[in-house]
Amino acid sequence: MLEICCGSYYDAVQAASGGAKRIELNSGLHLGGLTPSLGTLELVKEHCGIRTVAMVRPRGGGFCYCKEDFEVMEMDTRILVSHGADGIAFGCLNPDATINREQNERLVSIIHEYGKEAVFHRAFDCTDNPYRSMEILIDMGVDRVLTSGLKAKAVEGTALLKELQAMYGDRIEILAGSGINAGNARKLMDDTGLTQVHSSCKDWVEDPTTIVNSVSYAFGAAPNERAYDVVSEELVRKLLISIGEAGETGL
Repeated sequence: MLEICCGSYYDAVQAASGGAKRIELNSGLHLGGLTPSLGTLELVKEHCGIRTVAMVRPRGGGFCYCKEDFEVMEMDTRILVSHGADGIAFGCLNPDATINREQNERLVSIIHEYGKEAVFHRAFDCTDNPYRSMEILIDMGVDRVLTSGLKAKAVEGTALLKELQAMYGDRIEILAGSGINAGNARKLMDDTGLTQVHSSCKDWVEDPTTIVNSVSYAFGAAPNERAYDVVSEELVRKLLISIGEAGETGL
């Protein structure tokens, strides 16, 4: 299974056209991914025919949420699953980098109430103890965990990913993400025993109004300071071929 990280309706169209079967739908990918708009979700579900896990994250930064943040997360979760999201990606931590059980259990309850998938995102990679954290998530009924093995890139976390898959893979789905592409996905899967990977398949499109009159809204590093990031249909296709899904997608 290849999951594509999408930041817009356009991205979802490219992912579906490239043959992906599941996406994680966000806004604000340059902040690590924020909650998408309801309009984006509804267009994706109407036109793309692809399983859609919607991000619920109200702000950038870390994952310790105040009362007001969490009230928004609860409402967004219920709105998104009631309007067609096939799952919700979320993650709430305590200041000491442990799992915030009360907040996460509340979100899992809402998600499962609607019969959808509860996916704990890479907040997992910021936890104090991956083994204790995984046990807690399993006990709470989380369906899947997205992780890079507590490293900046998944290939750097290969050893832990392999260990987590061996220890917990029969009780929870483990999805590897961060820095995965057509050049390393197959080897990572072979080395870890994982069957699911998550990738942005990122390309850049220039918007000439990004920097004008000494006013800048740039977020990309050079040479992409006048551009914004998008999913590339071509890179999705190449990644699918690299992990051996070409026959299933007709490529």
